Amino acid sequence: MFKKLNDKDRKRLHRKIHIRKSVYGTAERPRMTVTRSNKNLFVQVINDDEGKTLASISTMEKEFAALKPNTEGATKLGEAIGARLKEKNITAIVFDRNGYLYHGVVKALADGTRSAGIQF
Repeated sequence: MFKKLNDKDRKRLHRKIHIRKSVYGTAERPRMTVTRSNKNLFVQVINDDEGKTLASISTMEKEFAALKPNTEGATKLGEAIGARLKEKNITAIVFDRNGYLYHGVVKALADGTRSAGIQF
């Protein structure tokens, strides 16, 4: 019924819960959350006041299917989500790393979003 978590997943879940206590998205500054797996990257921009997803992007979309979940692919995905946010007149966000370490792919995605003109 429930999957027993290994030590790595348990530590990430603990970090995720600790981060979510303080990171909250509003209409002015929505929360951008990152989920990564071995094959794909997923990004959602969420307004927690209404509980609605304002924008999303992933490597499973046709135009980004060629991107790999490495730092180069994450940078391009970050620039693309930044462009989508600019279209919706969102200029500032709160970054939720979702318990992942701010290093490598997660950092590249954040830097790509910043280079598109979105403020953290």
